[in-house]
Amino acid sequence: MKNNHVTVLEIDLNAVDFNFNYFKSKLHSETKILVVVKAFGYGSSAIEIAKHLENRVHYFAVAYVDEGIALRKAGIQIPILVLHPQKANIETIINYNLEPNIYSISLLNSFVIKASHLNLVNYPIHIKFNTGLNRLGFTKININELAEIINKQTALKVTSIFSHIAASEDLNERDFTLQQINDFKNISTEFIKLLPNIPFKHMLNTSGIFNYTEEAQFEMVRLGIGLYGFGNEQSKTAQLKNTLTLKSVISQIHIINKGETVGYNRAFKAESTIKTATIPIGHADGISRQLSNGKGYVYINNTKAPIIGNVCMDMLMVNVSNINCIEGDEVVVYKDQFHIEELAKSSNTISYELLTALSQRIRRVLKKS
Repeated sequence: MKNNHVTVLEIDLNAVDFNFNYFKSKLHSETKILVVVKAFGYGSSAIEIAKHLENRVHYFAVAYVDEGIALRKAGIQIPILVLHPQKANIETIINYNLEPNIYSISLLNSFVIKASHLNLVNYPIHIKFNTGLNRLGFTKININELAEIINKQTALKVTSIFSHIAASEDLNERDFTLQQINDFKNISTEFIKLLPNIPFKHMLNTSGIFNYTEEAQFEMVRLGIGLYGFGNEQSKTAQLKNTLTLKSVISQIHIINKGETVGYNRAFKAESTIKTATIPIGHADGISRQLSNGKGYVYINNTKAPIIGNVCMDMLMVNVSNINCIEGDEVVVYKDQFHIEELAKSSNTISYELLTALSQRIRRVLKKS
């Protein structure tokens, strides 16, 4: 069904290209690049990002199986790593030629049973080691048991081994990060000695590429939020281009007299006569209610318009008393990375959450030369 919503998220593919090439320039020419397109491409469009980059990257990564299936159905053919597969989805993973992250003995055993039953040979899997994030993954004590299971079968083949840095953006945690890297190197060396093949290794995310390419570039890196213009630190974000601009329109303009209130719970009370604009976007679209009553703002005709009253499910209201505007005028809800980060801070969260919270009912529009 066609999406006729007037609120749109513009995705600048030229900016995507700039950011991709920026990170690529920091790597050795032979280093593989995995692009993370989970959560609808960090709120953008996983399918469009994947189509745009498929011929330039070595892997895509998604969080869950359905995300990988969507890419396959869209025609994406290169390898897709599923970062958080479940035992219930093993056959579906195989049917769509997706590559699972194996993070537990029970998941590995289940995969061996299913793959062997289907008479598969050397089906690609990826082994994750936990070196300090304490979220998913094996530890050093699992190495011998892992190798024993893998070496007793031929249905599966370890394509890569990897880990995840807990605080790659925080240089105050450099000692901890270097210990993680050292632990992963030691685990990798010990584990690979026990395998019949040599898998490639990867550990760095966006901030890791900024800060640890000398120590832990390995054979592949995982590019996530950086592709979309964020460096997890202001000076680094400034080196990237904005890819996402959220726009809407003014639905209606009201004159609010002194003493009148605006929105649910009468959260705003006018202390003088003001002019307001109602915009068709709300918390169901990913605009946090914490941005209510002056904590957030949009741009109308290049001028800040503060949100007043409580953000509604499908609408929000802004003060346009000092802005020359009419119904139908464009509203810029997210202007650039720094606007997004400021709104995130005002919402007591991070840019990742604002972006990935964007509703799929918002229309996505591609910008490219």
